[in-house]
Amino acid sequence: MSKSLVLFSTLAAAVSLAITAAVAQTAPPFAPSLGDLMSILVQPRHAKLALGGQARNWQYAAFAVHELEESFERIEKTVPRYRDRSMSDLLKIVQEPIEAVEAAIKARDAGRFDAALAKLTQACNDCHRTTEHAMIVIQVPRTSAFPNQSFAPQRP
Repeated sequence: MSKSLVLFSTLAAAVSLAITAAVAQTAPPFAPSLGDLMSILVQPRHAKLALGGQARNWQYAAFAVHELEESFERIEKTVPRYRDRSMSDLLKIVQEPIEAVEAAIKARDAGRFDAALAKLTQACNDCHRTTEHAMIVIQVPRTSAFPNQSFAPQRP
């Protein structure tokens, strides 16, 4: 490689890095609201948990409930307070129902899963009422909004 080509490549890389750094400094940070996070993280994971459990795909349901828990943890870190309430206190509303869902999944008990999921769904709506968002009503899905994903257990 010639000296001029090396020099040109080095200069081009330096300019590219400088532009990238300048853009990164001027771009506003992504600061999702609680509503954004609920719509992006929680609502689809609740639906996928339900669909996996309805298909009696216990392996997927265990994964999905874990993802849902992690979503709530991210929300608690991102939005530590909502209005005059700590997010930690608000999320206690769903803690016991999530634990009941986990126990039902571990037991591979369809009836317990359905009952626990209904309680979790009710807990979501209880939280909405607590935060003056009673107009947001969550329900157990009747159909999949994810046509590109199968929730059926896979055969080895």
